[in-house]
Amino acid sequence: MAENGEDCTLYQPCKVSDKGNCSGLDSRTNKTFVGVNSTQEHNDDCTFVVGDAGGEITTYLPQPPVVPRLSKFSKKSVSLEATSRTWRLRNSQESLSDRAETGSSTDSLKEDQSVLSDVGTVGNEQDSRVRPRSVLSTESPVFEDRKSSLSEYERKPHSQVHVLERHLKRSAKVRLSPVQPAGPSPALEKKVASTISREANRIDKDCLDNAIMVKEKTEDGIHRNRSRLQETMGDSASVNSIKSLYSILSPIKPEDVRNRSFLEGSMLGNGALLGAEELDRYFPDRRVGVYVVTWNMQGGKFHSACLNDLLLPTDSEFAQDFYIIGVQEGCPDKREWETCLQETLGPHYVMLYTASHGVLYLSVFIRRDLMWFCSEVEHATVTTRIISQIKTKGAVGVTFTFFGTSFLFITSHFTSGDAKVYERILDYNKIIEALGLPKGIPDTNPYRSNPSDATSKFDQVFWFGDFNFRLSKNRSDVETIMKQTAGDVGLLLEHDQLSKEMKDGSIFKGFQEAPINFPPTYKFDIGCDTYDTTSKQRTPSYTDRILFRSRQANDISVLKYNSCSVVKTSDHRPVVAAFQVKLRPGRDNIPLCGGLFDRTLYLEGIKRRMTAREQKRKEAMKNQSSSTVCSIS
Repeated sequence: MAENGEDCTLYQPCKVSDKGNCSGLDSRTNKTFVGVNSTQEHNDDCTFVVGDAGGEITTYLPQPPVVPRLSKFSKKSVSLEATSRTWRLRNSQESLSDRAETGSSTDSLKEDQSVLSDVGTVGNEQDSRVRPRSVLSTESPVFEDRKSSLSEYERKPHSQVHVLERHLKRSAKVRLSPVQPAGPSPALEKKVASTISREANRIDKDCLDNAIMVKEKTEDGIHRNRSRLQETMGDSASVNSIKSLYSILSPIKPEDVRNRSFLEGSMLGNGALLGAEELDRYFPDRRVGVYVVTWNMQGGKFHSACLNDLLLPTDSEFAQDFYIIGVQEGCPDKREWETCLQETLGPHYVMLYTASHGVLYLSVFIRRDLMWFCSEVEHATVTTRIISQIKTKGAVGVTFTFFGTSFLFITSHFTSGDAKVYERILDYNKIIEALGLPKGIPDTNPYRSNPSDATSKFDQVFWFGDFNFRLSKNRSDVETIMKQTAGDVGLLLEHDQLSKEMKDGSIFKGFQEAPINFPPTYKFDIGCDTYDTTSKQRTPSYTDRILFRSRQANDISVLKYNSCSVVKTSDHRPVVAAFQVKLRPGRDNIPLCGGLFDRTLYLEGIKRRMTAREQKRKEAMKNQSSSTVCSIS
């Protein structure tokens, strides 16, 4: 019986003479059966060598019967065929739904071909008459693809079946063969965009077109805000500072953070706190507004309502960024004076620093959104009296660095007397030599500094106070000139002691002063506009002055220089000046103030503002209720 259950019918029984060889006689053909070669490569081809009775040898190839008899294995062929179709369907679905599949169906076919070639080279070791059930239950899709029937698969020798079984167990997944397209895809028309792509680009925020749209929308919003600000407030450096509130911060890349140091930054480094990028954000024209006030208060009281005219005059269109207030012979209650300043300037400003020397007070107010770019503030005092305990004459200096520009503000009170010009020059020389500034803040340009002159160590210097320089004319001559000129003070300044000494270079070397177009600020009777009517009959003079000095030419421009005639609580009229000062980028190697300010003073000043507003509201309601206009009941 053959391996696959089919009967190879021999018409004459044969005698086994050797392993794999048999001989016999065919009674129907009268031919002698010589032998069967069982060592062929495939048992499917059975070659018989036969001979006639006379000894002639011919080759005979037997044909299988028309209707082969069923064996115990062939009875299962019908059920296995149905199972094979079900298996192929199930495994095809599993292959399509397998998410972990990484190979291609083409590679699987190549692998199967290599296995079959290995199977073909294996010799037939021993015929197996019974097929293992494990092989029957495992169907290979390779044979199905190649249209191999179950009977052909069952004819394989036992050794080949084991090789195929090992291959099937080693193969984890069944892959489908690639599907080839029936023909080339039709060409798309030009300028055709996919609807899905357009929707994805519109929704995805990372797409380029969406980013451009967001940027344009943001820029339009900023432009509208700036235009509204321009319409309401106008245009100046302070407005440019306000514009920064509407800017958008750009994201910072990790590479920029790695390359940037907040301890040692570069002037032009991107992202540096005091660098050019941050400076241009707040000051596009790189100029800051500075408002300076000097006033000899004569130690008397003051009216807080007058401070509005002093700090926020109606002829000024905009408020400035810095307010520097220096007073001589200040009021006894220094804290009350500072609280009134805070109340007047309001919540947009904070007191960055305050210093005093006896009755000399110097207060620095700055806009709240700019204090982060200030360095620590330092101050020093110098007395010009022979007895140092008497602190009525001398100077107070305050310095800080804003971005990359260093500022020095000095308020001083020189020796009084019409003829004491030399003593006042000595006061000046003593101050510039003894003023120990800066202390810990690095000099922005040490190559241009003079150790014997403290004012040479800073970029921008403002020196103001009661210098006590007089007009070298008697009282009657001065009054005559004032009546003849009718407001032209040019003839008066020809007799000014300070102007003469500055031209000679004996005092305030390198300093400048804006043109004076206001009457003398000293000496008035308190509460009126009349000059001294006492027995001393002091000559009207320009004792209260504001001077400035810059390392670079044209870094400081004067916007205003005038006296405040509405404040009449002292024998001196306050003098105010507004400047535009050029700024430069700085390095992040300076100690910053960290946003520190006098919080207690700030809260007290805001509280007073609210209280005053509430009182005004109550007074307005009271006046309305007490009105004599008849009302309908």
